[in-house]
Amino acid sequence: MTYVNDPIGDLLTRMRNAQHARRKSCRAPHSNIKVELCQLLKREGWIEDIEIVGEAPKQEIEVTFSKEKPVLSIRRVSTPGRRYYTGAQEIKKVENGFGIAVITTSQGLMTDREARKKHIGGEILCTIS
Repeated sequence: MTYVNDPIGDLLTRMRNAQHARRKSCRAPHSNIKVELCQLLKREGWIEDIEIVGEAPKQEIEVTFSKEKPVLSIRRVSTPGRRYYTGAQEIKKVENGFGIAVITTSQGLMTDREARKKHIGGEILCTIS
């Protein structure tokens, strides 16, 4: 068993690698924040479906990519070694509003648009365009 220092970065890398290999889906180990991140991406239309596969101690998340969207350009902003926090007024638009930034706040994960609308800052996990 291998230990991963950055589980969210691992999920994003698996998604990026699977799309570059022209796969329709990918799998990653299960965690609640990964499920919440995938649900946010599904709600925004970047991925088509998520499914939790397996029994309780060895569960995995299966992510199916959207056919309408091009290959995701995913960039991890905040890492375990360098956390990146921002206030609601300092949140910048990604790709002039065509991309999204995923922000973890006191009210859960949300996009940059939602955080600006609710006037909430937090840690910027990643940007997707």
